[in-house]
Amino acid sequence: MAGRRWLVWVTAVAVLGGCGTGSGPGGDDLDRLRRQARDALTRYDQAVLAAGGAQAFVPVGELTGQLGDWEQANGDNNKQALLTGRIVPATALPALGQPTGKVVWENGRTQPVPLASAEEALAQLRAAGAGDCSGCVPLEVTAARLTTVRIPTTRGPAAVPAWEYTLKGTAVRLTRIAVARAGAVMVTPPAWGPEYPHGGLAIESATGSTTSRRLVVAFTGSPAPGSRPCGADYSAEVAESANAVVVIVIEHRHGDGESCADVGAPRTATAELARPLGERAVLEVQQGLPVAVTITS
Repeated sequence: MAGRRWLVWVTAVAVLGGCGTGSGPGGDDLDRLRRQARDALTRYDQAVLAAGGAQAFVPVGELTGQLGDWEQANGDNNKQALLTGRIVPATALPALGQPTGKVVWENGRTQPVPLASAEEALAQLRAAGAGDCSGCVPLEVTAARLTTVRIPTTRGPAAVPAWEYTLKGTAVRLTRIAVARAGAVMVTPPAWGPEYPHGGLAIESATGSTTSRRLVVAFTGSPAPGSRPCGADYSAEVAESANAVVVIVIEHRHGDGESCADVGAPRTATAELARPLGERAVLEVQQGLPVAVTITS
């Protein structure tokens, strides 16, 4: 959770600050990104092994959700308590009534998955928090029920089993996917923050076919092409394994040292894979986290 928030913040600062979010056409920066990409592939391969060696279900982005808005009276405390994982059960949570559930994609594809109990999912929710909030009053969970949530995955949106938690003193409810770790590929990113710089431009999504070597990636970049002042053109290269593809976006700027407005715009670049994408995940290079992939026919 905290890692993804840092990812968005750093990407925005790099783009809007006009300092370039990618790398030039060569040099030490590109070599560093290639090493970063190889490390990301290693972490992803480890996550696949932890999920039993298969990657039928790979969630993307936040696995914790919030239903409703915090009330003004306690909103600041509750927000910080959630961000830092200060959430405790106020009563015994319900037992898991069934060992397995089902992930259902919009195209009708389904995948059985082992379920996590309400206690296990709450522990994952707490572990996703980061930072210090020693003065916060912890959020207290008073009830939980098994439901479904719609989340992005590496193969499009899917309905996924989830626990919905009722909290003391607020109408806000929290959700956490109820899939056990053995049933989902969940990547552990490297340490993140200003003291742990991870360069490169993080792609936000990708589009491609399982039978094609062509992959189009979307990201935030310069509004103008490289032929104009403050503009840039973009190319892409990939690092590949049997399980995933990491995309490195390379920025070709109009010129260095230009004073530019703090504006970013949606851009795309096309990468050529060594072999068709197949069932592999697509990862961004900053933290090696999977991104949503739209599969075309």
